[in-house]
Amino acid sequence: MLLLETFAVGAFQCNCSILACADTKEAVVVDPGGEHLRILEIVRHYDLTVKWIIHTHAHLDHIYETRDVKEQAGGTIALHPADQFLYDGFAMQAAMFGWQVRPVAPVEHPLSDGESLAFGKRAARVIHTPGHTPGSCCFQVERESDDPLLLAGDTLFQRSIGRTDLPGGDFDTIERSIRERLYTLSPETRVIPGHGPPTTIGDERRSNPFVKP
Repeated sequence: MLLLETFAVGAFQCNCSILACADTKEAVVVDPGGEHLRILEIVRHYDLTVKWIIHTHAHLDHIYETRDVKEQAGGTIALHPADQFLYDGFAMQAAMFGWQVRPVAPVEHPLSDGESLAFGKRAARVIHTPGHTPGSCCFQVERESDDPLLLAGDTLFQRSIGRTDLPGGDFDTIERSIRERLYTLSPETRVIPGHGPPTTIGDERRSNPFVKP
């Protein structure tokens, strides 16, 4: 059984997810962009051990409380190397909104396309999907008693896609990532985007107005 908690955090309502292997209680925290106390409450409630803190990309709203989670719950911080410049520029991103922040905790594991991040008897497969940012990644998790799960970050939303007008963004690249890397997944795959409600790969193949199969 896979434990899953998803909730919107921070000023930009980023979807943070906590996944855990029910057998071993090893867990993954995805995009801790805020409300680290709520994250810690869930971790303690289920008696979880955080093995990974992973990021779909390194925009401010997805990494804002990574350091807090790391310091209080542990876990290996993982990010695709192509987004290191954004992660290192955390303070500059925050300054754009008049926020003061502590320095980031170092990235400890560079994500690579196709690798599997094990947590207990489970694993999250890394799918590199550049376009929103150069290092944007999605994470696919198989569930034996339910449809596959995809944590899509800001690459794919319900009836929308990630913006490409920020540093490192490129429309042609995100279009190719979605068409070639995501639309080829099982149509039953449940998608948890970086913001907003869930969807499925099949629904987006049929109805997304920005990227057609």
